Amino acid sequence: MAIFPSLPHLRRSFSSSIARRLRRPPAARSFTTTEGSRPTIVHKRSLDILHDPWFNKGTAFSITERDRLDLRGLLPPNIMTPQQQIDRFMVDLKRLEVHARDGPSDTNALAKWRILNRLHDRNETMYYKILIENIEEYAPIVYTPTVGLVCQNYSGLFRRPRGMYFSAADRGEMMSMVYNWPAEQVDMIVVTDGSRILGLGDLGVQGIGIAIGKLDLYVAAAGINPQRVLPVMIDVGTNNEKLLKDPLYLGLQQHRLDGDEYLSVIDEFMEAVFTRWPNVIVQFEDFQSKWAFNLLQRYRNTYRMFNDDVQGTAGVAIAGLLGAVRAQGRPMIDFPKQKIIVAGAGSAGIGVVNAARKTMARMLGNNESAFDSARSQFWVVDATGLITEGRANIDPHALPFARKLKEVSHQGLTEGASLVEVVKKVKPDVLLGLSAVGGLFSEEVLEALKDSSSTRPAIFAMSNPTKNAECTPEEAFSIVGEHIIFASGSPFLDVDLGDGKIGHSNQGNNMYLFPGIGLGTLLSGARVISDGMLQAAAECLAAYIKEEEALEGIIYPPISSIRDITKEVAAAVVREAIAEDLAEGYRDMDARELQRLSQEETVTYVENNMWNPVYPTLVYRRD
Repeated sequence: MAIFPSLPHLRRSFSSSIARRLRRPPAARSFTTTEGSRPTIVHKRSLDILHDPWFNKGTAFSITERDRLDLRGLLPPNIMTPQQQIDRFMVDLKRLEVHARDGPSDTNALAKWRILNRLHDRNETMYYKILIENIEEYAPIVYTPTVGLVCQNYSGLFRRPRGMYFSAADRGEMMSMVYNWPAEQVDMIVVTDGSRILGLGDLGVQGIGIAIGKLDLYVAAAGINPQRVLPVMIDVGTNNEKLLKDPLYLGLQQHRLDGDEYLSVIDEFMEAVFTRWPNVIVQFEDFQSKWAFNLLQRYRNTYRMFNDDVQGTAGVAIAGLLGAVRAQGRPMIDFPKQKIIVAGAGSAGIGVVNAARKTMARMLGNNESAFDSARSQFWVVDATGLITEGRANIDPHALPFARKLKEVSHQGLTEGASLVEVVKKVKPDVLLGLSAVGGLFSEEVLEALKDSSSTRPAIFAMSNPTKNAECTPEEAFSIVGEHIIFASGSPFLDVDLGDGKIGHSNQGNNMYLFPGIGLGTLLSGARVISDGMLQAAAECLAAYIKEEEALEGIIYPPISSIRDITKEVAAAVVREAIAEDLAEGYRDMDARELQRLSQEETVTYVENNMWNPVYPTLVYRRD
């Protein structure tokens, strides 16, 4: 059942002028022109072209282009097709896999990252073509879990700068600094302060790796033009004593700024980037909980921005939770009846609970009574146990979900009750882990879940990277039983249950949603990113799975379908932005024309504006 009502005005007839726009190659794809379409103008020749990853084609330059761009003699004479180039690269990559087969898996993954990163440095088109065509295999290399290793070792891995670095030492200079970036237009920025990288803690300036990896997925999954993305590190110091003492550390070797000093740096950065690029979208990534919520509330009604840890994680979790209801053989409208224990009260945990509560409340009528009823479905447990109103110095973000003392007493629980005690007493339908504590769902906890009131309990071990997962699928299926629904944040293999049965290891990866949220916001021209737009994205993802798949325990689609998923999610975001009167249009498609698009035409509009990795025809022109 749909969470949102249908929008009749989206089904109006499609004018011929709009149809012509959908058919012609949009301006957003000028970099990926195919043979016969408009060429790309460049202002460099010779070795400068070969050293520019945006335009370098390597051995694929044609004879005509070699003459036109002064490349004759600078390349081997054999002209290779793009596929031949890819085949040659893949031979090299596969050779590494053979030689590293018996070595540590972490070392192998890091070696793959190095090879892919070198390709990224010299030929972006080929890099993204390989990433898109092998997304299921290489997404875990360019992003989680390998990106965690990359960030931990980034000072030693650093070879060529990528993105921008704004530091506490740059206060007062950021407005001029932002013009040092060569791109005249930037559509998407991913920014971090390095304070809480995945579940690895404070990695300071080395956290830039997370922003780079996220934007790789924006390009691969959403078709954001790679010339229009910008990874950003805001270096306000680090409280990681190991980094502070490391002479090779690349960041500021001082303790983190705090309070108003910290806010002044972030404020200056936001003002600078939105002054130069008023229509840019900024995604906040891996900020510590202390600041994640505050910065989201500070900027979300003024700028086009969102926090992926708070809102993206929440959306993916909501989609999974709705999918779990379907997997139990029930309609999604039964979601408000689910009893959910949440292990973890950081930015991700509280973000998920807030979003889930809003989803339940919308289903129940979206009034005060509905919100109160939805609140009663959650039990939040942090490092010191069950959170109740009896706790001293309670985090204000967790306060709305603190259980009343009378409630817990009636159930035989107390303030600070352990996770296993809460599972035994509550008998939840869902056990949701966002704690960043590996192995938190111990054998005792999983044994307690056997008494769940649900015939098919769901276990979400969502913490990243892999070592921080609350449990493995093997542990969950072997202890609780083969009837469970399992999802994790990091990739795990499916579990062989014997007799031809498979225990599906669903990966609730944020990449299912954040590329579509960003692309949908961009193409709608929405002024801000609303809760409704995020909710529409989650609902679209939940509905993507077919009924028969859900009943088999599959609640997330395969990563190999990510571009199609992103296209649908982005279209849902566009339609919701229109419904909420937030859309202002994109390029030559204004808001009124967007309103006339049917659901199918909106999907076509999105698809036509997704960048594809195709070598452009290059023509030199003097500056």
